[in-house]
Amino acid sequence: MTRKGDSPPPERATSAKDLKAFRVQIDKLDLEILELINKRAELAAKIGKVKSENNDTVFSPAREEEVFSNVLGASKGPLPEVTIRAIYREIISGSRALQRLEKVAFLGPEYSFSHLAAISRFGRAAEYMGVANIAAVFEEVNRRHVDYGVVPLENSTDGRVADTLDMFTRMPQLKICSEVRLRVHHNLLANGEQTEITRVYSKPQALSQCRNWIAKNVPQATLHEVSSTTTAAQLAKTQPGAAAIASREAAVQYGVRILYANIEDSPHNETRFAVIGPHDSGRTGKDKTAVMFMIPHSPGALADILGLFKLNKVNLTWIESFPYSSAPGEYVFFLDFEGHQDDPKVKKTLASLQNECEKLFILGSYPVAPLTE
Repeated sequence: MTRKGDSPPPERATSAKDLKAFRVQIDKLDLEILELINKRAELAAKIGKVKSENNDTVFSPAREEEVFSNVLGASKGPLPEVTIRAIYREIISGSRALQRLEKVAFLGPEYSFSHLAAISRFGRAAEYMGVANIAAVFEEVNRRHVDYGVVPLENSTDGRVADTLDMFTRMPQLKICSEVRLRVHHNLLANGEQTEITRVYSKPQALSQCRNWIAKNVPQATLHEVSSTTTAAQLAKTQPGAAAIASREAAVQYGVRILYANIEDSPHNETRFAVIGPHDSGRTGKDKTAVMFMIPHSPGALADILGLFKLNKVNLTWIESFPYSSAPGEYVFFLDFEGHQDDPKVKKTLASLQNECEKLFILGSYPVAPLTE
């Protein structure tokens, strides 16, 4: 035991001295990092001037994926990939804003999953506009009120998002320039106790993705559909006996306690979002292409189309059929597949499709997205 006035044990003194030295080194490195980030931003601003003179777009998904690939490939740790990606996402976002402040529309209020998907793609430096429905996202992009829109395309539990597919049939001139794969974790939010819950609010898809958990854990509660998970969180904050299924970010933003985390029935629940705009993306070497087409209403027509992909060794990654609103009784098909439309075998496949389809729309080529937690 050390008595008053005695010197601390040598090992403790050494530890305190080391701690101070480490902090001095960190402070020095912080200033060096800051200087380099600002030098990088100055170069990005110069690139922006060149783009402006050539009337090029500021948002370049292919180039941004190249940056991510370079830094992640060079990283030897100890920071994990998710941290490196988040750091560079914000560096790129801030640099992009120096060139031009991008406006992005998304479905729902702030801290809905569509908002979180938009942030994961564009970072915090973009200007965001929440709208009431998917059709409004398409309209805002089509009218050039915003530069890009983020819309849900499919969910691993519930499948296709019909409203998005319907809008592509109405506005096929808009392109998919990027995709976002977001791991969707649902949480039960309430400021009361589990036994006090009489109502659970959320959007229909979230209620569906948690239906088994709800039946088992809050069987006494009635389920109520609302326009967004964010709206549900606001109701859970203000109404006694109410709970919400929403994101962790919504709980923090609206001051609602998370009673249970990760209550989704499927541990692999994810939603894929499309970033739509006036252009698609350049080639990266690891891309997808999306198309929409109509074919003759005859036996074997779809099999013939799929045979073209097999013949050219192009791998399909998604296929959906959807009623064509402009022609009752007819269907339109959505496909995405590996490869960029500038790849030789994809070019050959698309040329063959053009000959076989009554209508063919190339919705865009874009980089394959990693899963975002």
